[in-house]
Amino acid sequence: MSGSGPGRPIASDLEIARSVRPRPILQVARELGLRDDEVELYGPAKAKVRLEAIDRLETEAISGGRRGKYVVVTAITPTPLGEGKTTTTVGLAEGLNRIGRRAAVCIRQPSLGPVFGIKGGAAGGGYSQVIPMEDFNLHLTGDNHAVGAAHNLASAFVDNSITHGNPLAIDPLAILWPRVVDISDRALRRAVIGLGGRENGYPREAEWQITVASEVMAVLALATSLRDLRERLGRVVLATTYAGKPVTAEELRVAGAMTVLLRDALKPNLLQTLEGGPAFVHAGPFANIAHGNNSILADRLALATNEIVCTEAGFGADMGAEKFFDIKCRASGLRPDAAVLVATIRALKMHGGVGRIVAGRPLDPALTAENVAGVRAGCANLAAQVEIVRLYEVPVVVAINSFPTDTEAEVAAVREMALAAGARDAVVSRHHALGGAGAEELAAAVWEAAGVGAPDFHFLYPDELPLREKIETIALRVYGASGVDELPAASRAIALYEELGFGRFPVCMAKTHLSLSHDPALKGRPSGFRVPVRDVRLSAGAGFVTPLLGEMRTMPGLPSHPAGEQIDIDEDGEVVGLF
Repeated sequence: MSGSGPGRPIASDLEIARSVRPRPILQVARELGLRDDEVELYGPAKAKVRLEAIDRLETEAISGGRRGKYVVVTAITPTPLGEGKTTTTVGLAEGLNRIGRRAAVCIRQPSLGPVFGIKGGAAGGGYSQVIPMEDFNLHLTGDNHAVGAAHNLASAFVDNSITHGNPLAIDPLAILWPRVVDISDRALRRAVIGLGGRENGYPREAEWQITVASEVMAVLALATSLRDLRERLGRVVLATTYAGKPVTAEELRVAGAMTVLLRDALKPNLLQTLEGGPAFVHAGPFANIAHGNNSILADRLALATNEIVCTEAGFGADMGAEKFFDIKCRASGLRPDAAVLVATIRALKMHGGVGRIVAGRPLDPALTAENVAGVRAGCANLAAQVEIVRLYEVPVVVAINSFPTDTEAEVAAVREMALAAGARDAVVSRHHALGGAGAEELAAAVWEAAGVGAPDFHFLYPDELPLREKIETIALRVYGASGVDELPAASRAIALYEELGFGRFPVCMAKTHLSLSHDPALKGRPSGFRVPVRDVRLSAGAGFVTPLLGEMRTMPGLPSHPAGEQIDIDEDGEVVGLF
């Protein structure tokens, strides 16, 4: 979290959020051109937007040549504390509105697991937040619960089919579909279910994942219509038969019921920034496992109603931005105009070998003392991330998320090295302390870059490239690996997916977010490493395959002192302890 600026009180994010009275969300909706009957209110400060409104507004925008500029916000490889990417996304939109550009922010809804675990609140921070902050971080409009219900309904159908004669010949040892819960609970990673006799099902080992890692969440984020949602859910592979044939949700006759549970969840959620600008908060696919971007529908709605849209991609450019370009843009047909790459001085020092950052512990003093040499060394990571974005011919602006301990010499070093790497500009932003006023310079630079646009934008690989070569392309060109080592399980999976007709799918790499490589210990810009692909999983409904690089967990655990220890209700019934 950045420090407070001159004239601003030192306050928690929750205190700052509560110091602002939200505008009636219906007023925000009307300013976007939405009709009252196209908005479904969830109280005075949040709403859902009906899908028919997206079609109407898109048609009007296209006929009038008014589609907004599309800007993706990404980052360098983060520390375990994060580098303020959500805060920068919100602050950038606030800054754009302040310089006279009609701007909206599009971000994901957080999972309850990290909120009550390590991360705490995820609505931005300081004076660049989405409000109401408590609603944003907790249940919002119930979308995550709907995803969990739809996912677990399919799980129940699988076991029920086996219990009742197993008409589809499902192999109980080849069930691919786990169960989910939106809480970090390591004890559920692997468990034995079906105990207690024939009435309780077929005893077997099962897996739980956190809800945001569900393929259903990825499907929700990538669906372009209710019909597309239904078709994608029908293609989800739940298990295989004794003969090795895939069993889909359509064949199990559960896809329709899953769609019914998700009908309202598919509608984008409309909230607002602290400064009253529109904020769309919709879907929350896991960025390590899935594609880590908010929904296509929210972006389309924002682009049809604004001059410029700031949409956030999870983690560094090697993860969220690569998946934004190669997966989300493929599915949506939308093309980006510019990218913003968030960096902090403290993270660059860490990548330069200075200090150590551990979540939950006090910040290493070495990271707050001036160290220009350390910053320059760490800028190797910044340069790599800039170059990743430039692989797609997208202009990139580096946003230096300001902290009070940053020095002019350190900032000058970042700017120099960012420009040398191919960034169009590098700008200090003080949005955390000053809101939109602190992001005006960044906003001007981004508006200029988006005006130039990306006329030569292209995907990293064509659809027809074999899966193995797609994996190698990302490992070598994005991560900087020297090669790929494919384990036998991965080889078998790739061969099977090619045989089943899934070879044209894009790949959604699952790896650590703490390094450009698969190994979280390798900081900066590692080289000479080989990427191990231990397995490849199919997400036929989402429309991608997922190579697993190294050890990846789909169910986080709680730390020794979870953030939930601080969350409570005060005497007035108000939430306290969300940060």
